[in-house]
Amino acid sequence: MYQSEILEEINRMSSNTLMETLKITFTEIGDNYVVCKMPVTSDVHQPAGILHGGATAALVETVGSFASRYFIKDKDLSIRGIEISTNHVRSVSEGFVYAKATNVHLGRTMQIWEVRVTDEDENLISLGKLTTLAINKK
Repeated sequence: MYQSEILEEINRMSSNTLMETLKITFTEIGDNYVVCKMPVTSDVHQPAGILHGGATAALVETVGSFASRYFIKDKDLSIRGIEISTNHVRSVSEGFVYAKATNVHLGRTMQIWEVRVTDEDENLISLGKLTTLAINKK
């Protein structure tokens, strides 16, 4: 399956989920990374008019969890996020943010992803780390 077909499929599967609510779309898959983007509008603002940290954390979990699912490739396993941390270093109030999950550790059971969230000018907005666990489907 080509990258464009995979991206179309995962974006289609995001219908009626938090990803659709936050308008998160998957845009790129590389050898060891996945990229998503999310618009920054009043829908994801905190009262101060800037991107809400919780929306950013949801973006980090979305891109990292899908990256684990994609790179593990074992359909008998389910992926579960077990730990997430997100450091917010710069605010943004409009445009798009991009989250790039890059593999730090891709074990059979545990995976660790570094997720850099940047704005359209590639300024670092947040730095996230997501740990996922691959478990047998019940």
